[in-house]
Amino acid sequence: MDLWNAPNRTAALNHRISIPGSKSLTNRWLIMAAIADSPSTINFPLVARDTDLMIEAIKSLGAVVSAENSKLIVKPHQFTGPAKINCGLAGTVMRFVPPIATLANGEIEFDGDPPARVRPMQQIIESLRVLGAEINDGGRGTLPFSVIGKGRLPGGEVELDASSSSQFVSALLLAGARYENGVKIIHSGGQLPSLPHIEMTVAVLAQVGIEVDVEIVSAHKAKWTIEPVTPKGFEVSVEPDLSNAAPFVAAALVAGGSITIENWPIKTNQAGDTLQNLIPALGGSVTRIGNDLMFSGSGQITGIDIDLHDVGELTPVIAALCALADTPSQLRGIGHLRGHETDRLAALTKEINNLGGKVKETEDGLIIEPSNLHSGTFKTYEDHRMAMAAAVIGLRVPNLKVEDIQTTSKTLPAFPQMWQTMVNS
Repeated sequence: MDLWNAPNRTAALNHRISIPGSKSLTNRWLIMAAIADSPSTINFPLVARDTDLMIEAIKSLGAVVSAENSKLIVKPHQFTGPAKINCGLAGTVMRFVPPIATLANGEIEFDGDPPARVRPMQQIIESLRVLGAEINDGGRGTLPFSVIGKGRLPGGEVELDASSSSQFVSALLLAGARYENGVKIIHSGGQLPSLPHIEMTVAVLAQVGIEVDVEIVSAHKAKWTIEPVTPKGFEVSVEPDLSNAAPFVAAALVAGGSITIENWPIKTNQAGDTLQNLIPALGGSVTRIGNDLMFSGSGQITGIDIDLHDVGELTPVIAALCALADTPSQLRGIGHLRGHETDRLAALTKEINNLGGKVKETEDGLIIEPSNLHSGTFKTYEDHRMAMAAAVIGLRVPNLKVEDIQTTSKTLPAFPQMWQTMVNS
């Protein structure tokens, strides 16, 4: 694969940046627009591979999508098959689209990139069967599989273990209001990860007139109930993707100086908002200036002991910072990252250690000891978060070559150019 020379920075930064829209929000809004009762407008959506795949998915089902002047206009239509859905490596596509595909008339085939065929799907497949769907998966519980749509789904109550991905819950919530009996989702099992993403889904549903009765008993037991109703057409503006802001924010700690992120929401359900708490714990500071947030650092990083269970997607960048820290770190509660785009715990351990790092994988996280990292090649495993972590390390470690930096196109196609502009500023 092509190797990218990660730019090095020895001087303090003073840079201001605008981050494109949230992938998580854009794809949730696209699902809701596809099953709404009238056309919807999505302003400032993310334009990236994951959102392109979602657009193509709902168009394959029958929705009409047009783009104009930084907006998407989605006109819903009765879903029909046969159709083929390419999920790529997008968890939101492979988890969110099958529940609405049950509303189609005809067979809807799902497949994706080779690494997607090992990502957990059993809980979605089995849950949809309990709710009345017919799905052919050859007993694998993974891609590829087919949904045999009958134009309707009875719905009702389903119990599942969502400990490997909060997307299992969000997927059923996004479609559940269109089922004849609504849906009651009961999580029972391991610790529920990434609760902010489920809260984001509930907030999206509320904006289109769908009330969710939420009962969180514990991290191991929770229930969500939705009555049958058709979502209303809507117009929304998508917030900046705060998880994509993470590597830029991290740059202020590595190089010193400050990075200002424009239009940081005052209130949001995005996991990336936790950076406001993480950065001070790592030795930096955060200042709100009107609509923006300024993150500052001295170039010295303090190790942390923290549970990242609810914000696992930030782990690669936080691990990169910890690998450059002056004191030890332990990242806990992130065992579920083994089922993401790659096994992120194994990948981070291997790649940082290949640079002279001291990372040890635990049952639910990573222990990272201070070390002097050296040049080398950092593999990304087709994982955008791994590529962003490598860029952060490359700010301090000279001659770091990153394999397949273009994998960042999954959620931020302009990342290499934005990163180079920041380093040169």
